[in-house]
Amino acid sequence: MKHDKFTFIDLFAGIGGFRLALEQAGGRCLGFSEIAPDAISAYCDNHNESPTSNLGDICCISDLPSHDFLVGGVPCQSWSIAGKNLGFDDSRGQLWNDALFLLKKSQPKAFIFENVKGLADPRNKEALAYIMDTIKDAGFHAQCHLLNAFDYGVPQNRIRIYIIGFKEELHARRFSLPEKRKSSSPVSDAYPFAAASSRKSGKQSLSANDDGLNDYFLFNDLRNGATTIHSWDITETTDKEKGICLLLLANRRKRIYGNLDGNPLSIAHLQSLDPSITIKDIGGLVEKGILKEEQYRFRINRKKLETEAAYNDLLQKHDLNHICIDTLKADRQLKILKIKAVEMMDELCSKGIAQCTEVRYDFKNTKISTGLNGINRVFLPTARVYPTLVASDTNDFITDITISGTTAEEYKANFIREVYEKGNFRRITKEEACAIQGFPSDFRLPESRARWMKLIGNSVAVELVKQLAKCVVDTGAFDEADYTRPPKPRISTATQLSFF
Repeated sequence: MKHDKFTFIDLFAGIGGFRLALEQAGGRCLGFSEIAPDAISAYCDNHNESPTSNLGDICCISDLPSHDFLVGGVPCQSWSIAGKNLGFDDSRGQLWNDALFLLKKSQPKAFIFENVKGLADPRNKEALAYIMDTIKDAGFHAQCHLLNAFDYGVPQNRIRIYIIGFKEELHARRFSLPEKRKSSSPVSDAYPFAAASSRKSGKQSLSANDDGLNDYFLFNDLRNGATTIHSWDITETTDKEKGICLLLLANRRKRIYGNLDGNPLSIAHLQSLDPSITIKDIGGLVEKGILKEEQYRFRINRKKLETEAAYNDLLQKHDLNHICIDTLKADRQLKILKIKAVEMMDELCSKGIAQCTEVRYDFKNTKISTGLNGINRVFLPTARVYPTLVASDTNDFITDITISGTTAEEYKANFIREVYEKGNFRRITKEEACAIQGFPSDFRLPESRARWMKLIGNSVAVELVKQLAKCVVDTGAFDEADYTRPPKPRISTATQLSFF
């Protein structure tokens, strides 16, 4: 008869990534908490679990069954860039309080909470400190670790924060992270992405291969590099138009043009950099869909603004004679209220309350993850690591065509001709996504790509969690013999954040 090393509760369970990992480490699940119908269905189907084991909405749970190990991937959107880094100002960020409440009340011997790396960002320093202080006040010794799953044998660049804690200080002191062991084979060798190709052994990187050229091509107008494909590379443009695009690319991130990470430039700005540029040149790039016109600066009619009570309160802290779109985009109150600056100014202009006083120009495609023509990145079969799988899916593709070139220019030209123009690329399959995250290839998920990608993208990297769980087990936290000794005075341990 199998002897369980420990029992565990699976909070924010999703499709059971934590469960797979902890069962492989010798644990037995006593219950899970999940509210998403698709996730509950997949969890019960694949883990042969009854829906009655679902503890339900964490906000409504007052008690947990007695258990040794508490785990969960606390919803992370409010700490991510996609979630606008609103943290506890976002209702999803408040779920941390529910998790911490149950941790304090149930007093397990150990726990692991997982979250996006944004929680460790300096801007969220106070929030993380609050979480760690609350854990300490609940009687636990915990540390934060920022880990990349790729460093632990997973062919995926997936950086997450793991808060790992113990009831007893002895076990916290015994805990150490697993040894790093990056995958040494191309992703195509590990999973059925494409036919395996020959390759020299060399450094393992998302960027550089053995020849100093990337193992993927990035479709983007906001960055530059030997393997970056720009709009003007795949759209018929003149040499002058290409020069204008490169000029904008080289200057749009300079602070003299605005406070955003990337700022539109006016025709006057562009002409100060190259006097030969004409408004006709810019108009031609707008017609080709490479550039776009943006209303940048506005003057507000104060009297008319008073008729819009909500907007009046929001805008009074700004200089109404010179409101810039970049300052509005950075306005935290607008983010909290989910008011989009551009849409707000369009509305005020249509009502005659605001008037545009300056027009600028920027690239039409300014969202990096969107890429160009629905393509963000295309990975070659020699790539050793795949990018982070996310719930919203990505515009990342793979190809089984091996590209070579004696120069960076030839390498890029060969890719455009042999892969892009011939359409020799595809998205990863459901089975491949499962393999990347560490789920069995026959793991049962909905047929709809949007639905299964959301479930897989929200999960944890099973292999890394399994290694962490085994390290927790190795501390003796679940050995009864460790609890027969006389109690010692508790010594507070400092919170530590270790980086990959």
